[in-house]
Amino acid sequence: MPSFDTVLEADLVKVKNAVENTAKEIGTRFDFKGTPAAIELKDKDITLIGNSDFQIDQINDILRNKLTKAGVDIRFLDVGKVEKIGGDKVKQVAQVRDGIDTEQAKKIQQLIKGSKMKVQAAIQDGKVRVTGTKRDDLQAAMALIRSDIKDLPLSFDNFRD
Repeated sequence: MPSFDTVLEADLVKVKNAVENTAKEIGTRFDFKGTPAAIELKDKDITLIGNSDFQIDQINDILRNKLTKAGVDIRFLDVGKVEKIGGDKVKQVAQVRDGIDTEQAKKIQQLIKGSKMKVQAAIQDGKVRVTGTKRDDLQAAMALIRSDIKDLPLSFDNFRD
């Protein structure tokens, strides 16, 4: 039975390279000299550290630019609020999304059910597997998901005939 998986996966190697390039640029830029400005990646959390909201915004802009150049969609970032961490330092944590959360998966499943197509959607730990009898129905389901879910950079893999 033909099927495909709807997934939300960032290329973590490209994300790591973008963070490292951002750190290099922070180290060489004149306006960051002598400041606590830094960026680090631990697992799937990117931590931005600076001495003001403005500096955090600048680091964020550099990171987004580097991610875009590396071909990583910036919608993978789930950016948190700026927090004060003592003294004159502030930090912001951005998580790299990996896997579709249950709420979004249910939304995709309801979208497919409501379309009256001859396909079924099943939620499987961070992915949504769509199965159907015809390849054309699956391709129509892909187009439907792409057109309706704009806030997530979804991709489709494991297409089987």
